[in-house]
Amino acid sequence: MTGPHHHAYIWLGSGDVLVKPGDAHRRPGHPEFRSAQVMPLACADWLLKPAARMEATFEEPKEGAGWYAAQLVRYGELFVGSSSVPDPLYEETVRALAAGEDRVGGWWVSGGRFLSLNLIACSPHRVRPDYACPQR
Repeated sequence: MTGPHHHAYIWLGSGDVLVKPGDAHRRPGHPEFRSAQVMPLACADWLLKPAARMEATFEEPKEGAGWYAAQLVRYGELFVGSSSVPDPLYEETVRALAAGEDRVGGWWVSGGRFLSLNLIACSPHRVRPDYACPQR
């Protein structure tokens, strides 16, 4: 895929992993970065993870926005209280993706866990154009 598109990534895990034993394993220079199951510190760094970590790829902003909204529904039961599920802001997501921006959300959910939903722009990434696009 060579045209502008977005790769989808999800991370759901213990919040303890985000902060202990520090965040070095969440940075690209660390030897465990590629194999670490936790989300990276910088959004664009998802592109440096193995391609197998991608959930999906979207060329059309509306498809990506639909995926993002669907994930919020899928994981909705994890949010404490029915009114706590974040509004997916579908139209704003479409606008952001059409502009080549990332769409990233992160929430503390039940059980001390953290949910991270990410649509990361590729070909090129606006902040990190030097990052190659992962290939499956």
